[in-house]
Amino acid sequence: MYELFNIKDKVIVITGGTGVLGTSMVEYLAAHGAKVAVLARNKQKGDELIQKVKADGGDAIFLQTDVTDEKVLDQNAKDIIGKYGKVDVLINGAGGNMPGATIGPENTIFDLKVDDFRKVVDLNLMGTVVPSLIFAKYMVKENRGNIVNVSSASALRPLTRVAGYGAAKAAVTNFTKYLSGELAIKFGEDFRVNALCPGFFITEQNRTLLTNPDGTFSNRGNTIIAHTPFRRFGAPEDLLGTLHYLVSDASKFVTGTVAIVDGGFDAFSI
Repeated sequence: MYELFNIKDKVIVITGGTGVLGTSMVEYLAAHGAKVAVLARNKQKGDELIQKVKADGGDAIFLQTDVTDEKVLDQNAKDIIGKYGKVDVLINGAGGNMPGATIGPENTIFDLKVDDFRKVVDLNLMGTVVPSLIFAKYMVKENRGNIVNVSSASALRPLTRVAGYGAAKAAVTNFTKYLSGELAIKFGEDFRVNALCPGFFITEQNRTLLTNPDGTFSNRGNTIIAHTPFRRFGAPEDLLGTLHYLVSDASKFVTGTVAIVDGGFDAFSI
């Protein structure tokens, strides 16, 4: 009998695991039997998340990290290997934006803060590249590995305002495709790299862009809904089925692809 979707006892590392989407992923994966190593900056949120997972019968640990720091990540990897003996899957979920890397309706491109743009690219792009390189070294020792990067709707086509974030996520998508070929050709068919591409989900990072203080949608929020055939924003659980597919053996012949979960936003035109 096939057990293509069985992820029990898979060791799954997730960066940015304490955010709105990351938390949902951690709880789901642990509930399905995976051993989850959560990497993030906020120790309090991380500890609280692990307590909840364990209270629900799951197996998870939290390690404080900096996804752009090779030494910190290498120590994280050693600690995870020491605890679980291997790493099966890496989910690169860390990312974020900064006001200076955005262009508001009242601004022009010349108002862009180059330092903020650079920081956003560093966090989103290098915060994907560096963990991938660190953990892939340990995967190579096991002769198999699976990396899932988190892209964005802003990577597929340029969106207004999010100049830095969009450029960084577009680079993440390109790196995903490059690394998929590099690992498979050099190390074999048991290495996969794919990207999960969420559409619009309300998170702490974009809440002020998409909603007003009273909770109603902002003009930008309403525009996005008008261009989304499902006529709603995504809920965190909307990502979980596709994520499960990508981290499981159900996708073992799938690499270098971008799985879009956006309620039809990318397919809609007017």
